[in-house]
Amino acid sequence: MGAPVLVVMGVSGSGKSTLGRRLADRTGWAFLDADDLHSPEAVARMAAGTPLTDTDRWPWLARVGDWIDARTAAHEPGVVACSALKRAYRDRLRDDHEDVRFVYLKANREQIADRLANRTGHFFPPPLAWAQFADLEEPGPDERIIIVPFGQTVDDQAEFVVQALAV
Repeated sequence: MGAPVLVVMGVSGSGKSTLGRRLADRTGWAFLDADDLHSPEAVARMAAGTPLTDTDRWPWLARVGDWIDARTAAHEPGVVACSALKRAYRDRLRDDHEDVRFVYLKANREQIADRLANRTGHFFPPPLAWAQFADLEEPGPDERIIIVPFGQTVDDQAEFVVQALAV
C-alpha cells in the first residue's frame, strides 16, 4: 500500500468528522470534511429538513472524489469524513484506487438519536438521520472496510483504526 486515503463513513451523528480530525492530527495527514463541499443549495435543503436525492449527491461526491484523486495522484495520504452511505457512492470515491480505505462508524438508531439530541451548531436536523439509515447500504467484506464499533472514546477509535492499518 502506498499513501492511504481513509474515508471515515457513517450516518450523520456517528462521529465521522470528530474521528477524521483525530486521525489526521495523529498521523499528520491532510483532512477534509466532505460537508464543506456541499453546495449552498444542498445545505439549505438539508437545513430545511429535505433529504438529498442521488441526483443531489452526485456532484458533491464528484468534488469529494476529486480531492481523493488529487491525494492519490500526489502519493499523499489523507482523511476525509463523508457519509458514503451507498455502495455506488463508495465505488465512486474508491475509483479503483487500491489505497482508499473505508472506516465505518457503525451505530444503530438509538445511539444516533442520543448523540443528535445533544448536538448543536450543525445544519443537519436529527430527522434526516432516519432518512440516512434508510439509504445506508452497509459495506461488505470485499470493500476492505475497517468497522469501528460505536461507543468508544475518539482516542480509542483512532487507536483501533491505526492498529487496523498496521496489519
